[in-house]
Amino acid sequence: MRRTALHGEHVGAGARMVPFAEFEMPVQYAGILREHDAVRHRAGLFDLSHMGQFRLTGDMVAPWADTLTINAVGTMKPLQARYNIFCNPGGGAHDDTIFYRLEDGWLLVVNASNADKMWRLLNERRPRSGVELENLHGRRALIAIQGPRSARMLQPHVDVDLASLRYYFCAAGRVIGIPVTIARTGYTGEDGFELFVEGGNASAIWNELLRAHHGEGLEPCGLGARDVLRLEAGMPLYGHELTEAITPVQAGLKWAIKMDKPEFVGKDALQEQLELDAYSRIAGLVMEGRTPAREGYPVWYEGRTVGTVRSGSIAPSVGNKNIATALVSPDAAAIGTRLEVEIRGKFHAATVVAMPFYKRPK
Repeated sequence: MRRTALHGEHVGAGARMVPFAEFEMPVQYAGILREHDAVRHRAGLFDLSHMGQFRLTGDMVAPWADTLTINAVGTMKPLQARYNIFCNPGGGAHDDTIFYRLEDGWLLVVNASNADKMWRLLNERRPRSGVELENLHGRRALIAIQGPRSARMLQPHVDVDLASLRYYFCAAGRVIGIPVTIARTGYTGEDGFELFVEGGNASAIWNELLRAHHGEGLEPCGLGARDVLRLEAGMPLYGHELTEAITPVQAGLKWAIKMDKPEFVGKDALQEQLELDAYSRIAGLVMEGRTPAREGYPVWYEGRTVGTVRSGSIAPSVGNKNIATALVSPDAAAIGTRLEVEIRGKFHAATVVAMPFYKRPK
């Protein structure tokens, strides 16, 4: 089991540690609900150093990456970040990722569970010239501060004007004098920032932020709260709403597909899905009782199974209702449709609702 640069801080704080994507990671500290509340109303601090980080340099990075991904890479502005998905020829997702266009190259962040797979894929597809790859997985750390007070808490420690840093853009700066790349990105549905830093410097930043702002409500947060937050915000989790068999079209991510690109892996399959419109698709569900829906539970409509639950959780931001995503047939996916989820042989009513379940106040 691998450990991030912040492992000692998690253990010292009494975090409950679990194996995740070959790393020993904190699932919770004081409790999932308390950590969730901190992020929604104040701010939470996450260790994301298990995520895969790859550095890409060379004149051909953008045109090459455009042939492998559904979203546009070549049109990105300097210091812009962009969500993107690598697909297989059948349109299924190898991984959903974020590209960062830095001043001296590109940073690609991939899911921890797919880091080895994506590193192999990039090297297998790399052209003979014009693209150089460097694997930073496990060497570089990644700290996220998320929540409505995140800018207020982070600003005293950073030499970048956070008010001028736009959503899905990044900047080179220093936090408590330590060089970092600061990105206004996140995975919680709240405003926030992600700090890319050398592993050896991560603890100093982590500890200083908690020391300075724990009294203002900043909480260290684990993977448990992160999963509830992202589900409420309608954000896909690889292995659940996206897989090698579930396409971006099915996952409701058509906005990210740039069909005007001349070519990219999976384009023909995705185009066919869009034209036929007969595909099973991800729908949001709200359970009508107190019984939670869990991954793999069958979903029924008019006396027949029409799909399965992909993610499920109680949603504190939505009145503590039990919410879920499910991959269901198109006739069962319309908003307002009444479905049933089979749980241990019993049928529990659910209703299809629009996603995201939660949107932060403006």
